[in-house]
Amino acid sequence: MKTYWRLPRGVDELLPPDAWELEVLRRKVLDLFVSWGYDYVEPPVIEYLDALRVGSGEDLDLQTLKVVDQVSGKQLGVRADMTSQAVRIDAHSRVTDDIQRLCYAGNVVFANPQLTQSSRVPFKVGAELFGSPSIAADAEVIGLMMAAVQSAGIENPVLLIGHMGIYRSLVADLIAAGDTIDESELFACIQRKSQADIAALMPDSALAHMLVDLPLLMGDVESIRHARDRLEGAGDSVVAALNELEQLARLVCVNDAQMSVRIDVSELSGYGYHNGPVFAVYHPEHGRALTQGGRYDGVGEAFGRARAATGFDMDLKSLLSKGGQNQDIIFAPFVATEPGGADERAARLAKVACLRTEGERVRVALTEREAIPENCRRLLVIVDGAWQVIDHVKTHSNK
Repeated sequence: MKTYWRLPRGVDELLPPDAWELEVLRRKVLDLFVSWGYDYVEPPVIEYLDALRVGSGEDLDLQTLKVVDQVSGKQLGVRADMTSQAVRIDAHSRVTDDIQRLCYAGNVVFANPQLTQSSRVPFKVGAELFGSPSIAADAEVIGLMMAAVQSAGIENPVLLIGHMGIYRSLVADLIAAGDTIDESELFACIQRKSQADIAALMPDSALAHMLVDLPLLMGDVESIRHARDRLEGAGDSVVAALNELEQLARLVCVNDAQMSVRIDVSELSGYGYHNGPVFAVYHPEHGRALTQGGRYDGVGEAFGRARAATGFDMDLKSLLSKGGQNQDIIFAPFVATEPGGADERAARLAKVACLRTEGERVRVALTEREAIPENCRRLLVIVDGAWQVIDHVKTHSNK
C-alpha cells in the first residue's frame, strides 16, 4: 500500500489557521525574550551526535534520532532538545567571560512516541542564561518563563519549584554509606511520587526514609520549614539546597505577588542534566507541564568551558488555542474586463493595496466562480463610484 499521503506515527502538520497562530505566538514570545535582553540564535537541526549528547540523560539520548552522515561517515543526531546546542554556542561559538543571555526557537524531533507527548515534532522556544551562579539568575529566568506563558494567553498558571540538589545529595550520602541502589529506577519512582516503590528499592535506614518522604514534602513556601524538619540530620549540601530553594521562592514571590507558587522537593523536571533549582509551570486545563527548566552548572565542560547556567524551554504547539484563530478576510469579487473599465480596476487595486498596508487580509477573486471564503466577514464592492468595504451577510447559498 502506498503511503505518500501518510505521516509517521506521532508526526503532525499544522494547517490553517493553527499554522499562522503558531507563527504569531512565536513572534510574540521571541519579541518578549529580546525585550529582556536575550540574543536570538538559530542552531542547526542536526549536529554530530556527540555534541547533542553533552550533559543529557539516558532518556534524552533515547529520544535522539540518529543517522549516518553520507559526507563524513560519522553519526549525526536530529536534535531532541536545544539546551546542549545553546551550551555549545556559549562555550565555543560565542565565547565571553561575561554573563550571556541566549534565546532560540525551532522544531525538535523525538525518536520515540510517548503517551505524555502530543507530537513527536514539538516546536520549542527557550532562553538560557550563562555565567551567573546566583539565585537572582534563576529568579530572572523564572520571571521570563512566567511572562512567556502569560503572553500565550495562559491565565492563572501555577509555578512549581524544586531543587535537584536535595535528591542528588541524599542519593550520594546513601551510596557513601555503602548501600547499593538502582539510581535510574529510583529517579523514575520519585518522578512518579510512588512511596511504596521508593521504599522497595532501598534497605531500611534514616536516609532511605528521607527519600521515601520526598513526595510528601510539597505545598506553599512555608512547607520548606516542614521539609527542614523532616530532612534534619541530612548532610550540609541538603541544607544548602533547602536554603537556595527558600531564597528563590521568596525572591520570585516578591517579584510577582500575583504568582501562584508551589514547592515540591521531589520535583525532578528535565532530562537529568539539572543539578540545582528546577521549575515548571502547570495549569488545570493541561495534563502536563507547559514549560520547565532549571539550573545545569558545568554542563559545558565537555566543550571546554564549565560555566554556570540556567534556563527553560516550552513547546508552543501545546499552547495553541483549540481550533486556532483565523483572521477575517475581506473578499473582492471578480470584476469582468470591460472597455473603459481601466480606471475602475486601478482604483480597486489601489484600495486593495491600502487595506493590506493597514494590516487587513484581502483576497481578490480570479474568476466569477471563486467561492467567498468561510472566514469572510466583509466585501470590497463599488458603491456610488467608489470602492468601499461593506459587511458580508452570509446566506445559505454562500456558506
